[in-house]
Amino acid sequence: MNFMLTNIRLISVREYHKMAETGIFHPEERLELIAGQIIRMSAKGTAHESAITRTERLLRQRLGDKVLLRIQSPVQLDDYSEPEPDISVVKLNPLDYEDHHPNASEVFLLIEIADSSLKYDREVKAMASPTPRANAYSKSGIIEYWILDVNGRKLYMYRLPSPDGYHSESILAEDVTISPLAFPDCAIAIRELLRKI
Repeated sequence: MNFMLTNIRLISVREYHKMAETGIFHPEERLELIAGQIIRMSAKGTAHESAITRTERLLRQRLGDKVLLRIQSPVQLDDYSEPEPDISVVKLNPLDYEDHHPNASEVFLLIEIADSSLKYDREVKAMASPTPRANAYSKSGIIEYWILDVNGRKLYMYRLPSPDGYHSESILAEDVTISPLAFPDCAIAIRELLRKI
């Protein structure tokens, strides 16, 4: 049987929050809302967690008090998407986002660490696809999105967002040095984000 996408009931961010408040989800369940669909996130491995720690430490050292770093915290992309990127580099906020989650206009850079989630992070969050979950970051105008592939020891860099996906994708080897668009003086060697071998 062929169902049209219009038969899908999308869940809004408001409804998602209400479901969490009423205890529908188990407290330990790792979920995120992408394009109106609740997605179960994969378990976090040690390589994933250590890469988050290294990346956060490096960004904190290099960017200091110019930004706020949020780790696995929600970003509200629109009324139907509230993912929890591994690292969000966001604008400073006098209330530290007590009254709302950062939105796309407040985000400098989102970073996902991929050990088992590379396909999902590339296809659902960055690239064009016929599914309603696709293009979550590009559609909302996130200006820069990185995926650190800890197994392949490379970085996928996405820039130039549009409703059709990012128009610039670079796959960079560990010996390359990069800088976030918003902070061109912040040089980062990709190797610094990866475990030593």
